[in-house]
Amino acid sequence: MENPPVIAIRFALYADLMVLFGLVVFSLYALKNDERVRTSVLSIRALMLTLSGTGLLLSIIGICVLSATMSGAAILDVDRETLATVIFETDIGTAWLLRMAALSAAFVGASLFRTRPVTMLSLACLASGVALATLVWTGHAGATEGLIGALHRIGDIVHMLAAAIWIGGIIAFAILLSNANNLSLTQRALEQFSRVGTVAVILIFVTGLINSQILIGIEHIQKLTTTSYGQLLTIKLALFAVLLGLAAINRWRLTPSLAYHALSSDSTLALSNLRYSTGLEALTMAGILALVAWLGTLQPPEVF
Repeated sequence: MENPPVIAIRFALYADLMVLFGLVVFSLYALKNDERVRTSVLSIRALMLTLSGTGLLLSIIGICVLSATMSGAAILDVDRETLATVIFETDIGTAWLLRMAALSAAFVGASLFRTRPVTMLSLACLASGVALATLVWTGHAGATEGLIGALHRIGDIVHMLAAAIWIGGIIAFAILLSNANNLSLTQRALEQFSRVGTVAVILIFVTGLINSQILIGIEHIQKLTTTSYGQLLTIKLALFAVLLGLAAINRWRLTPSLAYHALSSDSTLALSNLRYSTGLEALTMAGILALVAWLGTLQPPEVF
C-alpha cells in the first residue's frame, strides 16, 4: 500500500510524538528546576501544549484517513458505522483510544506545569511515551502474531523511544543554540546528552537489528536492492550512518571547540559551526522519519 495521505499523517505523527517525548525527557535529565520554568530556555510548557494538542488533532485526522482507506471511500464520505468499527473492533482502534487518552493526559500535565513542574513533566513523560508506543500497532509489528509478534512490538517500542530521546535532544539544542545567552547551560547539557545519547544509539542499533531480522531475515538480504522496501531501507540505513557521523563530529570536535573558545569569550565561529551541524542532524532525522513513515505502508521482501 502506497497512500500519500496515510504516509503524510504517519510522518507528522511520528515527528510530533517523538519530539514531544524527547523534549520532555531532555528537560528532566538536562535542565535544573528553575531552568525548566524559564521561557528564555526552552519554553517547555508552550511546546508541550502545542505538540500534545497537535498530536490529538493528527490522531483524529489519521483515524479518519485510515477508515477511508480501509473502506475504499473518500475521507469525507466515511460514515459513523465504519469509523466506529475501526475504533472499537480493531487493534489499531484500541491503540488509537489509548493514544488519545495519553495525549490528553500530557496536555493536562502541560496545562498544570507551572504549579508542580517536575511532577507534571513526569506525567507528560509517561503519557507521551505511551502515546508514542501506540504507533507500533499502525506498522508491521502490529500485524505480527505470537511470541515473535510480542518481541517485535517490544523491540519497536524501545527503538522508537530511544530514537525520540535522540531527536528531542537535537531539537532542544537547536533551540538553545539560537540564544547565545544560553551558552553555559548548553555546554553543560551537551555533556549530559552525550551519555544519554550514547545509550540511545546503542538501543537503536540493537533493536534495529532485531526488527530487521524479524521482518526480512538474513536469508532475504539479497532482495534489499530488488524491492521498493529494500531500496528505501537501504537509503534509511545510509542516512543513519550520516547521522552517526554528524553526531561524532558534534561530540568529539565541535562541542570541545565551543567549550575551549567560550573561555576566551570568542565563541562566535564555534557556535555557528555547532548550529550548522545540529541543523544538518535535524534535517537528516526528518528524512529518516519520512522513510520510516513510507516503509510502514510497504510489504517487506520476505512476503514476496
